[in-house]
Order: sequence, then C-alpha cells, then structure tokens
Amino acid sequence: MATELSKGTLFDPELVTDLINKVKGKSSLAKLGTQQPIPFNGMKEFTFTMDSEIDIVAENGKKSHGGVSLAPVTIVPIKFEYGARVSDEFMYASEEAKVDILKAFNEGFAAKVAKGLDIAAFHGFNPRTGSASSVVGNNHFDSKVTQTVTYVAASIDDNIESAIALVEGSDGEVSGMALSPTARQALAALKNSANERLYPELAWGGQPGTINGLAVDVNKTVSNGDVDEAIVGDFANMFKWGYAKEIPMKVIEYGDPDNSGKDLQGYNQVYIRAEIYLGWGILDASSFARIIKGA
Repeated sequence: MATELSKGTLFDPELVTDLINKVKGKSSLAKLGTQQPIPFNGMKEFTFTMDSEIDIVAENGKKSHGGVSLAPVTIVPIKFEYGARVSDEFMYASEEAKVDILKAFNEGFAAKVAKGLDIAAFHGFNPRTGSASSVVGNNHFDSKVTQTVTYVAASIDDNIESAIALVEGSDGEVSGMALSPTARQALAALKNSANERLYPELAWGGQPGTINGLAVDVNKTVSNGDVDEAIVGDFANMFKWGYAKEIPMKVIEYGDPDNSGKDLQGYNQVYIRAEIYLGWGILDASSFARIIKGA
C-alpha cells in the first residue's frame, strides 16, 4: 500500500496544470479574466487613475500637476473543498488504477471548481448551499457592479449596446461578455427583414467564442443568482483571479468526514478530499455593466 495516499499529500504539478486548464475551459471568469498566482496570505493589486490628460509644455514652459489616484484592491484566497466516497478497494489497487481514479476525480473536481468560482465571484453565493457566503462578502459582481440595463429578450442586441455604452461612458473598455443561455437564445432568435438570423453562430446552442470581435462565453453560472442575463466589461484588465499552487488532497480511511452518519470502515469506503485556494478581485467596478432581469 502506498502510504502517501493514506495521508495528506498534494496534487502533483501535472494534475494541477490539468486541473487549472479544465477550470479555464468551464469558467467564464477564468476564460475571460487574467490569471496570476495568489499567495496564501493574499496580495494587493494597485490601480492608478490619472486625473488629468497629458500636458504639452513649451520650451522653458511651466509644468503643472496632473494628479493621480491610487486604489489598492486586496485579493485574499478562499478555500473551496470537495470530497467523495469511493470503495476502499482503491487502497489496494495498482498504482496505475489509483492514478486513473485520481485523474477522474481531478476532472470532476475541475468542473466543480470552475462552476464554484463563477457562482461565488458573480453572485457571492456558496455554491453548495446556494445562499450568500459571509466569506465572500461583497466581493462579487452583483454587489459591486451598479451599472445595469434591464433585460428585454426582443431587444437583447440593444441591451448589450446600452451596457457597453455605460462602461465606455465611465471611461472604461470592454474586452469581453459573459452571457447566460437565455440571453444567447434571445440573440440567436433575432432576424433581419429578410428573415435571416443576425447571429447564426449562436443557433442550436452554439459557443462561438467571439461575436462581432468581442470575446464571449456562454455559461449557466451567469444567471445562477436569478438576477443577471449578461455581464460586459474589461475582464482582461479589471478582473484578476488566481490560485495558490499547492492543492492539498487527502485519502481518509476512518471516521465520518462528510458528516453523513456512515462510518467509512463500516461501509468499506475511503474518502477523497481536495481543497483549492482561489482568490479574485474586481479592480474597477465601473469598468463593468450588468444586464439584469426586470422586476
């Protein structure tokens, strides 16, 4: 029996890379945003706002003060955990079989992490309970992004234009859009006077990646809070996310680690538990706008 699998250990670098690549493939925020390593004790991101325009100065001319505002945003990693029971035959399997089981667990864990990152950072919810998380607090789009447009299915194209105008009116830029399936369907249904689809690439559940040159990701997590249908903004520069590279994994042989009332030994099971530390920060809320459901 390999003792390293019965005690606390870490995902190996290959599995970590595979995990994060899968997260990027399934999370709108991971796909549209900028990733960087996050230390366990957190980090600060500083955004500089130049208060004036650049100045032209004549030879021997007087220089004036332009002014600058400095706004630090603290990104603190939050622990996300997932565990599952498997037969204790895992402990006696060959190394190859154990690796296959852990790869399968890693794949499932990646999907849950991707969904969890979006739900927490978009809406401030604990993904498992579906209720507001005191750990996340107000560090989420639904709380911080106050620029909104009311969603109208027949006018979704105009809704998006209005949301972009709000961001650009706040001196922001738009690098991407996270879109709910409902909003995607509304866009796919739009037709011109010749009854031709305006966005045929979105028909039949299409996932084009870009629309009109804008990076787009369609994801159910956008509407998980039952408020948003789309979020547009500068995900590339004004949203940062990251993870602490050491991802703990334990194979637990004894007790009732998931509080299910079933002792592991009594049911010939072991419990695989993985934890990941994720952090994110919305550096400038005015660089985003939300398309929200009406009352």
